[in-house]
Amino acid sequence: MNRHHLAGIGIGPFNLSLAALAAPVEGLDAVFFDARPEFRWHPGLLVDGATLQVPFLADLVTLVDPTSPFSFLNYLRDRGRLLPFYFAERFHLPRVEYDDYGRWAAARLPSCRFGHEVTGVRWNAAESAFELTVAGTAGTAGTEPVLADAVVLGVGSVPSVPEPLRELAADPAVPVLHSADYLTHRETLLAAESVTVIGSGQSGAEVVLDLLRSRSTVDGVRWFARTPAFAPMEYSKLGLEQFTPDYTAYFHALPEAVRDRLLPAQWQLYKGIDTETIGAIHDELYRRSITGGRPGAVLTPGVEVVSASTVDGEVELGVRHAQQGRSGTLRTAAVVAATGYAETPTGSLLAGLGDAVHRDQRGRLVVGPGYRVALDLPGPLFVQNAERHTHGPGAPDLGLGAWRAAVILNAVCGKTVHELPDRTAFTTFGLEEK
Repeated sequence: MNRHHLAGIGIGPFNLSLAALAAPVEGLDAVFFDARPEFRWHPGLLVDGATLQVPFLADLVTLVDPTSPFSFLNYLRDRGRLLPFYFAERFHLPRVEYDDYGRWAAARLPSCRFGHEVTGVRWNAAESAFELTVAGTAGTAGTEPVLADAVVLGVGSVPSVPEPLRELAADPAVPVLHSADYLTHRETLLAAESVTVIGSGQSGAEVVLDLLRSRSTVDGVRWFARTPAFAPMEYSKLGLEQFTPDYTAYFHALPEAVRDRLLPAQWQLYKGIDTETIGAIHDELYRRSITGGRPGAVLTPGVEVVSASTVDGEVELGVRHAQQGRSGTLRTAAVVAATGYAETPTGSLLAGLGDAVHRDQRGRLVVGPGYRVALDLPGPLFVQNAERHTHGPGAPDLGLGAWRAAVILNAVCGKTVHELPDRTAFTTFGLEEK
């Protein structure tokens, strides 16, 4: 069996960041597996004009190692686009460009092996190492089991559909879909007599904006959200310091019950809409009103979908307005659930480790401050973007990806590969001990 110092499961932006930072480390044997045939980043949401909500410096490596050959600026240089980018004066990248950048980096990292799915992890006591079962996908030949001294889970997230819509969304014959599949069904949605978008975040806003811009008429477009307003994401400079390692350490040190109460109250940190998108939606509605009066689109916050069924070829939604205490029903030709993502379940993947894996009362992984899963085994198991409950709202944020990867890399190597500063925020979170 092949043995490696480090094995990564999943190749999304976060494990790709780890692969890039690990590549120049002399003597480190690392390998990363992903079932997909190539790197793709939310392909169903690469809508024209949609941008990242973080600056381009939040690439795979720059905030830890700006000299890395895998930086976004080096990608531009390699593509012959560095000067056009300079003149474009862009701080936030188009989503489609970030997707291309990720594929560019993955293609230059021999440690990344696409078309290989890790189906199980167990502890091999004889070898004192993790043993990964790896299966080939999409015509790729399978491999023999792989041994690794350390494992990093980067299996990402899966689309989350509200319970009332799940049965309909699971039926391919019913026009109810998650926003992750928006581009696949875009032409059908543009032609539909009516479309209802559900969700208060950036994805919902981008879908609504595209529908408003691209449909011949906006009559029949509805946008519902449970939040009391279509609110902007927190983007003040001190507010953004809640996405620093300083705040992550503060959040992790809070009692579990306090963390669980705090996270839902922080929704505007990661579920809000960027102000440019909000402005563009208003501009489009205003443009539509110039010659035709008030446009027929309906935008209503404070609304929750409580039931869904099919009636006469349409989707009938039962809705409730919390503040009014009023309920009603409406029919729509199609529904787009822009309702976010949930962490990919790891139960079956880690079943081979049995009770050695520590979980809290809710069944979530117990994750230490250095992103290491509490485990009754000598080998280290790390997670990336599966620790929001322990590390706070910055867990899925691209801006913290390189930092987390560097923390993990330093631990795997047992030395300081990347020097990380002690303080990263001007804000002092909590009272300092004397």
